[in-house]
Order: sequence, then structure tokens, then C-alpha cells
Amino acid sequence: MSKKKVVIIGGVALGPKAACRLKRLEPDAEVVMVDQDEFISYGGCGIPYFISGDVNTVQDLMSTSFHMLRTPQFFEDVKDVLVKVRTKVTAIDREKMVVRVLDLASSAEDELPYDKLVIATGSSPNRPPIPGIDLPGVTSVTNLHSAMAVKDMLAAGKVERAVIVGAGAIGCEMAEALGDLWGIETHLVEIENQVMPGILAPALAAIVSTHLEEKGVRVRLGRRVVQISRDDEGGGLKVDLGPDETIRAELVITAAGVRPNTEIAKTAGLATGRSGALIVDEMLRTSDPNIFAGGDCIEIPHLITGNPVFFPQGSLANRQGRVIGTNLAGGAAKFKGTVGSFSMKVFDLGIASTGITPQAALKNGFDPESVLVVQADRAHFYPTQDLMYFQLTVDRKTRRILGAQAVGTNGDAVAGRINSIAAVLPFEPTVEDISNLEIAYSPPFASALDVVNAVGNTAENILDGLNRPMDPGEFEKCFLVDEQADCLCLDVRSPANAAPFVQRYGARWLNIPQETLHKRIDEVPKDKRLLLVCNSGVRSYEAMRQLERAGIKNTVNVQGGVAALKKSGTLPKAPEGEGGNTD
Repeated sequence: MSKKKVVIIGGVALGPKAACRLKRLEPDAEVVMVDQDEFISYGGCGIPYFISGDVNTVQDLMSTSFHMLRTPQFFEDVKDVLVKVRTKVTAIDREKMVVRVLDLASSAEDELPYDKLVIATGSSPNRPPIPGIDLPGVTSVTNLHSAMAVKDMLAAGKVERAVIVGAGAIGCEMAEALGDLWGIETHLVEIENQVMPGILAPALAAIVSTHLEEKGVRVRLGRRVVQISRDDEGGGLKVDLGPDETIRAELVITAAGVRPNTEIAKTAGLATGRSGALIVDEMLRTSDPNIFAGGDCIEIPHLITGNPVFFPQGSLANRQGRVIGTNLAGGAAKFKGTVGSFSMKVFDLGIASTGITPQAALKNGFDPESVLVVQADRAHFYPTQDLMYFQLTVDRKTRRILGAQAVGTNGDAVAGRINSIAAVLPFEPTVEDISNLEIAYSPPFASALDVVNAVGNTAENILDGLNRPMDPGEFEKCFLVDEQADCLCLDVRSPANAAPFVQRYGARWLNIPQETLHKRIDEVPKDKRLLLVCNSGVRSYEAMRQLERAGIKNTVNVQGGVAALKKSGTLPKAPEGEGGNTD
């Protein structure tokens, strides 16, 4: 019986994983992995940390956990996988079951026969249609070549100012990479009105944007790069944001997302979806049952919306690679889809998300409610505790959890809480499930009533009509933008906490501590809309219930309280003379 011949196109994440899994299950299989680059099997998600200096060398991104370099020789000697680098696939002949390749060094052409084929061609950066996008000094940073070129420029002192086009995950990570170690004056330009559009809800995005500004990044929201041109006077580049602003810079990094590399597959007649990515079944087979695909070149079901989604993530590629490797060996492993989990670090903030945002929920036919809770990520008395800003998206009709997002300085705590939600999202949990979700408790790691449970409880109260919320964005429009609005803030914190705000906003900011409210009900105006605030939203909820009992119902509870308003930049962060958190 002849040995099974498997050809894998692509050698970064999914390709090596599939190859190694197959060889463990079926050692006699002949596996050839082809990649047009010289670098294979590296951690692409570590590129911003290589540029920032957190990761010292390119070799660190290419090494195993036991410090062996993942070179072609490594795969041949250790994994019995033949790797052909600097080799470009020119065509897939499905009828003859061969892959035509071109050796980029010698220009020699060859054919590789296969019984099974794996397409792991990944993605390429989007190039916005901006005049001047191809000028020297304008680059994306999505592979090791571009990363090394950028780092060489920085190390040689050739960059004083940089512009990043796009404030998604890569753009925000690159803003930190340029500013943290190198001290580059960095401008982050985003066409949408928030950073990380489509990833974070506006309230949390405002927190990230404010933090970037605090770290020296100059964030330009709602702005479009109109043109990039040579700066003959300064010797660098000019980035025009319209008639009123031009930024001079030596480096422009485009971070406008990626697109799937599927040209060869399309030419071979394989089916693609609306995103341009390959369509696969649960076993990750394409429309040709002898051809598998995974990673950044496929679309998969979103387990919340039920719709196909293009969601390029290194973690998904590795998991899919194992599924494909199993199935190449005759198994029946399945990959059901994704709930869209994601995490990252921006300067001092850990950021994580799973499921969908309120905006995406609305677009997908849900009736979303946003629930924002601010609570310590550990026991409030434990020295390393810090506030976590946790937002839950729920469907009003079904009480189903649609997504969760969190921001906080203790990034491990942030990711851990979001992972707990991500694990149950495929099973369509309700708010009651989250209220009672079991979280391992110890003061150094969590509160006795964890923030996950607290946000579930708050969601229950909102859906049951006991808590009428107002998010920080609504507060800004109602109280700060429209100063003539018929509303006032009722601050139920201590006088020491409230005094700076009373002084700043006068009669529009009334202070009655919550513990004295039942005695001072007569002082509460009954002819105005009351915006109830405390430090986090807990005591203001208590005040809402007290006022309700007294027949005063024209109230809303500002979600996240003053903590969220400050963190998002809606209110000044530290008014002079303000006291501490008394919630």
C-alpha cells in the first residue's frame, strides 16, 4: 500500500500544526509543507512586542518552548516533515491532484502530487486606497520582514514621528510599541468615532482611547487620511487629514485589517463566501473533499449570530490545525465555530472581549441591552486589587447573553473573567446562568461575589425593570453637552467625594449621601430628571430603589458611576480635593 501524500500550502501557524498532528497519528504519511517566505512557524502575534523590545529577537518568535528554532531542518529532523521555503504555489490542479510550484531562488518549476491537500495561506494586510500609500516609509507590520525593517529604522534613530492608520487591535498595539520604548511621537488616526470599532462597545473604547492619550499617543477619531506625500522640506512624509491638518512623519504604518489569501484557491474553483474567504464544513473540508483549509483564509460560523464570519486569530489557526491533522489521518474531528474571543494589552490596560457588541447585536436582529459594572477584580481589601470595567450585552427578549467585554489594569484577571463567559457562550446562557456562574474564590484572585456574578445580577435588575441604566455616553450628551436639559445629578456619595463636582456644576449637581437619603427625601426635586451617581453604580442603585418607594420615579442610574465617567474621560479624572472611593 502506497504512503499517503499530503501537501500543505503555508507554513506559519496552521500548516505546521496540521503537519505535526498528522505525523503523530500516521508516521508513514509523506508530508510536504510549502511556503514562499524564508521564515516559517513563527508567532506573528508577537510582532508588536518584538518592535517594542519586550521580545528581544526574531529568533524568539521562531523558537519552541524548549528553545529549539523552528527551521526547515528542525521540521525535517524532528518532525519528519519536508519543508520547501522560498517556493511559490502557482496553481492547484484538482483533476490531476498536483500542486504546481516555482522555486523563487532558481526559477525551477515542479509538481507536487497529493492525496490530500491543506490550504493554510493566511491573510494579507489591507491597503487603503490612499494616494501615496506605496511611498517609501509607508508600511504594514504583519510579517517578520516588515517588522525587522521598522525596528531597524527605530534603532537607527531615523524616526521621530509616526502615523498609524487604523485604531483596531494592531494599530493600538503598534502605538504602544512605538511610544513605550522608543519615545516616538505617535499619531493614531481612525475613520470611525472610537478606537477598536467593531471590537469594543463605545463606553469601554472611550476608556482605551483616554488611556492612549494619557500615555502620549495623539488619537484622531473620526478622521480620514486623504493623502500621503513626500515632505521635501523635512525629508520625510506628509500625512494630510483634510484641509485643516497635516502631520509630518518619518514612518506611516497602515493597520486597516487583513483580507484572506484565496486567489490560488479561487482559481482552482474552490467555493468562497462573501468575505472572500474559503467556505469549509465542520471537518474543515473545502468544496473539494480532498482539500482542507483553515486559519486566516477561511470563514467559520459565528456561534452567537449563526452567520459565517472571517475572524483571523492565531489561536483559532492552531486549534483548526489539530482538527485538520486528525482528519487527514482518517479521523472525524469537528470545528463548530467561534464566539469571537479576543484579548490584548495596551500600555497598562488589559482588554478582552467575547461574543458580540451591542452594535453588532442590533445589526443581527437582537434587542440588546448593555450592562456596565465597575468592581474590584480581587477582594476589595487585597493589596493588588484594582477596578475592572465589565460590560455585558444581553438580549432583552430572551435574556440570553450575547457578549462580554472587560478592561482593567490586571490583565490576567480581565482575560480570566472573559474566558469564563466565552466557555459558556456556545450553550446560550441567560443572565441567571451568569449570576450563578461558579467562579473559584480566594481574596488574591477574586471577590466572594465576583464581578462576573455582579454583572449578571445587574442585568437581571435591569431586565426586570428594577434598575433603569444610563451609560457614560448618554450621560455626556444629557448633562455635559446639553446644559439646558431638564435634569440634574444626584450624587449619593459622601460630601468629601461630591464637593468638587458641586463646586464645578453648582445647582445642577446635588449631593445627598445615600445613607441619609431616607431622611432627606423632601430635598429631592420632583420636577426634574435625576441622574443618580455614586463611585461605581451600586449605591446609586440603592438610592433609585429608595426614591421609587417614595414615589419619585423619574430617575436613571449612571452605569459605572464616577469611576467609569473619569476613566473614559467624560469627567475630569481627579478634581482637586476629591476624596477616595467610598462605595
